[in-house]
Amino acid sequence: MINLFEYQNKAAIEDSLDGLEGFLDEIWNSREKNSFYSENDNGKIESQRFLQFIHKSNEIKSNKYVGVIHYEGKKINLLPKIFFDSEKDYSIVEVNQIQNHILWWLSYCRKIKFPNYQASLGSAKSDFFEVLIYLFSKYTRELLNSSIYQQYEEVNSELSFIKGRLNTNEYINENLSKGKWHKLNCTYDAFVFDNKFNRIIKYVTTLLFNVTSTQDNKKNLREILFILDEVSDKRATAEQCSRISFNPMFGEFETVRDYCKLFLTNCISFDYKNDLKLFAFLLPMEYVFEDFIFGFIDKELENISAKAQRSDTYLDEGKAFNLKPDLWLKTDHKSLVADTKYKIVYSDEQDPKKGISQNDLYQMLAYAVRFEVDEIILFYPDTIKNNQENSAEVFIKDTLANDKVISIKAFQLPILNKELLKQELKTKADLKDLFETTKIELKQKIEKVLAPTEVKQNFSVVGATQQNLA
Repeated sequence: MINLFEYQNKAAIEDSLDGLEGFLDEIWNSREKNSFYSENDNGKIESQRFLQFIHKSNEIKSNKYVGVIHYEGKKINLLPKIFFDSEKDYSIVEVNQIQNHILWWLSYCRKIKFPNYQASLGSAKSDFFEVLIYLFSKYTRELLNSSIYQQYEEVNSELSFIKGRLNTNEYINENLSKGKWHKLNCTYDAFVFDNKFNRIIKYVTTLLFNVTSTQDNKKNLREILFILDEVSDKRATAEQCSRISFNPMFGEFETVRDYCKLFLTNCISFDYKNDLKLFAFLLPMEYVFEDFIFGFIDKELENISAKAQRSDTYLDEGKAFNLKPDLWLKTDHKSLVADTKYKIVYSDEQDPKKGISQNDLYQMLAYAVRFEVDEIILFYPDTIKNNQENSAEVFIKDTLANDKVISIKAFQLPILNKELLKQELKTKADLKDLFETTKIELKQKIEKVLAPTEVKQNFSVVGATQQNLA
């Protein structure tokens, strides 16, 4: 097992990893266009961006993705950089606790709906990909045992009576001309079990059954396949999942659909060179952090109204440069723009900028001017080595707007349960219980950040004019 943290440590390329770069290139080029991977990346780039291959020293290094890669019997864990400590040698238990953090963050992401109960995280020896399979298979198996999904689909069939509409041309060319006048070629809507959604479930279940290594998962997935035995075997895509919608009677199946989309988007190249031992489950951590913070505020903070990725404002009058702040927040006292930055800050106590980049500051100033707000919040994650109490505030005086003062505040958010990393892994655990204290701390921190504050009169001001910013 190899543990790589985003942009941090390196590992030697062993003989068993020969061909890994070609495997990842193939994954990159076959990734779905609606997936996480292509949202912020140039689609013209043909070489993979999951790992860095340093051929001079024969080493590999992780990029911005977290997840797991299985290749030729070797498992490579790609872990968030905020957990990295160069002086630490991580045990299997600690790696699994890190992966539990990723699961907790995903549970708030709006692109995936987890089952409400979330009981039992499965075997202590499993990685978080196996836990995801466990949650999907257990929920889907129990749902299909109590409710079978059927829907109306258009069916073409030869009948002895007219049903729906008669396909006149087909009837003349294929039936009447060949002496089968008594068979009527009809098109009609039928309430069928062998429908698009059940075919998606069966396809995903088959893929997961071939890659899971735990007996609990195999048992659950085998039961799902038994229930869906009469459903056709057809390849499915994440795009097809996006087009599936449900009426309120089948609302519980939305969770299954979202799981299927997550797996189809991120579990890639199962059939690489017809070898089912090769697969990867990868997520861009930058996107996960942004989605987690929005989902957390939306679900846990009732007094704060959050809108994600507002895109109705442009920097220029020609509307060529669109501004998309991560969050538009509204409280009883004010409206403000917030942006999530998945970066390590406050790592150098001597740095007067506290690790906050000048480009981020320019970006926030543009938001303040165009959205007509005088307060901008920057949210950073806390890290395993730094205290989340760290914060910074910059005041900018806009001399072109009657010396209006813009406040840009930066905060670290407590998204880590550091005590959990020291504990033994519990096989019968609930994510909500494991992170209850972290949830409370995070709620209190965000409420404190957004609480009304008195305007300070004595502060150092950065003058912001066209000349200064050029």
